[in-house]
Order: sequence, then structure tokens, then C-alpha cells
Amino acid sequence: MALSLDDVTVRVGGATLLDRVTATVAPGRVTAILGPNGAGKSTLLRAAAALIRADGRVCVDGEDIIRMSSRSRARAIGYLPQDAAVHWNLRVHEVVALGRLPHAALPMEDRAATDRALAVTATSAFADRPIVTLSGGERARVLLARVLAGEPRYLLADEPLAALDPAHQIDLVARLRAYAAGGAGVAVVVHDLLQAQVAADDAVLLDGGRVVAAGPSGDVLTPDNLARVFGIRVAAVENQGRKLWVPVGR
Repeated sequence: MALSLDDVTVRVGGATLLDRVTATVAPGRVTAILGPNGAGKSTLLRAAAALIRADGRVCVDGEDIIRMSSRSRARAIGYLPQDAAVHWNLRVHEVVALGRLPHAALPMEDRAATDRALAVTATSAFADRPIVTLSGGERARVLLARVLAGEPRYLLADEPLAALDPAHQIDLVARLRAYAAGGAGVAVVVHDLLQAQVAADDAVLLDGGRVVAAGPSGDVLTPDNLARVFGIRVAAVENQGRKLWVPVGR
């Protein structure tokens, strides 16, 4: 059981954005998607969510994603884009409740799921505020709450840490790990190498639309791989008995 991409290629306007990519997002684990600018990270998530035309095969728990109904896909996969815009002058709890649209649930169940999503993203305090009054970081947490309210089996988030201050980055990493611990598969595009190592069980390292390495994060995020893909030198630091790599130069 997994969200799997098998030999996936994406071409747009004559450019190859993904080239025969094979990757897996496993239930109960957090997978970090890393690579330099233009490596295909966002395209990989969009292909996994069936939001872009792709050759190859994408399966959700063994079922080909293109054979699933749009409602079934929306229940299985929650997608948080990198630059999620808000076009509605709604209150926060109304925005989060939109995540329940794929479900044919009782109102009580929808409200409970919405309240849980607000709580885990620490946005309950401004549930009644119009979303347009929030800061960028607060709005980012609300949009994550909207995805979580849908209780997807797989959560795909494109740079969810980008708009957050360090304290909320730490909180969000903890929440993503907790969501995975509940049995969901989580895939996150990240640029911060240290956060990727702290957050992820697995990693997919991309360069030029191809997979350089994929597997357990400790096997993927090695000095040799990081030098090859990013052109950087790293030094080791210890964190709770675990060795982490920190960029120190080029």
C-alpha cells in the first residue's frame, strides 16, 4: 500500500520536466522531496495528485489514479500548492470546512474534522476572523488546515515551511510527523536541508527532472549526493545522537 509513481514522465511545451521518475510515498512515513531550482519537485507532486498530464503510472494503494473518480482522488490525496492563493472573503473556519467537500458526511462529522484541523495547526484562536485579515504565515497554516480537514490518506505539501517563522516551522514539522504517525503518507517539498533531515523518514533527491537517489533519508542525504546535486560542502552536527549534515560552503 503506497502512493507510487512508476516511470513517470512529464513534458510541457517541448520541455521534459520529469524524466522516467519512480518514487514512493509510504503510509506512516514522511518523504522529503529535494533538489535545486527547476529540478521537478513541484511537478512531481502535481503528477502524484493527477493535476498535470503525465506518461507512466501513478497508483494509490494499487489503484491507477486516472481510473479513480475525482471525488475518490480528493478523499485519498490532499494537495497543498506552493503559492496557494485565497480568493474568498470567508471566515477561517469556513475556509477550513471547504476541505470536507469530497466527503458525504454528516454535518457533525464535518464540524469535528474541521475543529481538529484548526486545533492541530494552532489556528482555532482566529477561526471567526476573515482570512484576508491574517498574516502570510497564519494564512499558510489555515490552508494546511483546510487540507487536513479532508483527512486524506496521502498529504502532498509544496514548501509548506516557506512562509513560517522558525517556531512555527518546528511546530509544523511536528504536526506533519504526527499526521504520518496516524497512518497517512506525507510528502513535503523542502529547501532547508536541516529541516528535511529532521522531518523526513525517506527522501527523493531530484536533479534535472531525474531521480538521483531515493530511499531512507540517511541513505539519500549523504555528503556525496549533496555535493553532486547542490554543489555544496557539508559538516556534521549531532542532534539527539543522530548525525545531521549542515551546509558550510561550496
